Amino acid sequence: MRILKSLVAVTAVAASASALAIAPAMADPVNSHLARVTPSAFDVVGVGSDTIESVLDALSVSYNSAHKVDTLAHPHIYSWDASPPNNPTNLTSVIQPKAGCSAKTPRPDGSGAGITALTLGNAKDSRNKAFKCFDFARSSRGRAATDPPKSSKTGINFVVLAKDAVTWSTGKVSNAPKTLTAGQLKGIYSCTIKTWGQVPGSNPNAKTKKIEAVLPQSGSGTRSFFLTAIGGSSFVPGACVNSTPEENEGVNAVFKKNPGNIVFPFSIGKYIAQKFHSAACGKKPGKGQNQFGCNAVGNLVLRSVTNQAHKVTAPTVGTGVKTTINPSFAANFQRLVYDVVPSGTTANRIPSRLQPFFNPATTAKGKVSGYFCGATARKILVSYGFLPTPECGIGL
Repeated sequence: MRILKSLVAVTAVAASASALAIAPAMADPVNSHLARVTPSAFDVVGVGSDTIESVLDALSVSYNSAHKVDTLAHPHIYSWDASPPNNPTNLTSVIQPKAGCSAKTPRPDGSGAGITALTLGNAKDSRNKAFKCFDFARSSRGRAATDPPKSSKTGINFVVLAKDAVTWSTGKVSNAPKTLTAGQLKGIYSCTIKTWGQVPGSNPNAKTKKIEAVLPQSGSGTRSFFLTAIGGSSFVPGACVNSTPEENEGVNAVFKKNPGNIVFPFSIGKYIAQKFHSAACGKKPGKGQNQFGCNAVGNLVLRSVTNQAHKVTAPTVGTGVKTTINPSFAANFQRLVYDVVPSGTTANRIPSRLQPFFNPATTAKGKVSGYFCGATARKILVSYGFLPTPECGIGL
């Protein structure tokens, strides 16, 4: 089951990350006037990761609001959510990425699906064959060995957007200890640690209770990153693991059956955005709340990780709306999130038509500055739970 992840409504945020609340528009993507739009062939269109879908919605509307003209020379940018905001339980959703693209294009759900759509399933727009149906993919995982290299003519470039981190979560009332090591998490997800009696610090009255190891669906970038963090790039989870939920959603039915024994990875940035900056799902945002996304954490709470120096590291610092990712969180659980683009012929391998969006904020004289790395974007990134980074705009 999937839940409502995006209340697709937002006011112009060219100068600020917050805006007045309005009734949610149940469609995606929307233009700067909040109306449902079918992008033109020359527009820039992205798909992919659930983790950064809401912040890309906000960044896109902010850019389009600040740049009123939508032309071949100055295109607008749009981002399709990982699942349909008006019917998130639809597992076979189709979209029309651009005006001349098929209206029966499968909606890419997750980082892996977005990257595959960009590289393998990227048809040309029939109304203007100079453009393809997908221009970038949102990704919460880094480059994999199987990805086309950046230096190749058909390669892809992972352009840094922001910093995130991933930790494990469980129910508010849980038999789990307050912290786990990467080794313990590997044991849980390899199915060699099956009960809480095998984990020091667990509820002593629950020694025989079975641990319910849960992962997001297989195309999830958060899943891929988390498994690498606990077991290396070749780690494969065991047969005991449930992989049915969408990532970063704590309201799936699986979490209601046995919440005290659940272990589930969660993007810390996405959790912060939902818990502290978003309205309840199905409700319009209040003053100061994010206009995209909703609070879907359910009863899950983030837990600490004991790092390699045997120090317990908390996932967050601060309280309430001042909560941020802990910059001292266990290093192997910290990550970057990306906009993945086709490798260009430019010096930084970002295609020239995409540079106004994804370039660094500060560039050499005569070069194009990237809006998504600028001052307005940094405010938006923070309001959606992520940490700005000086690496923004760098291709990997």
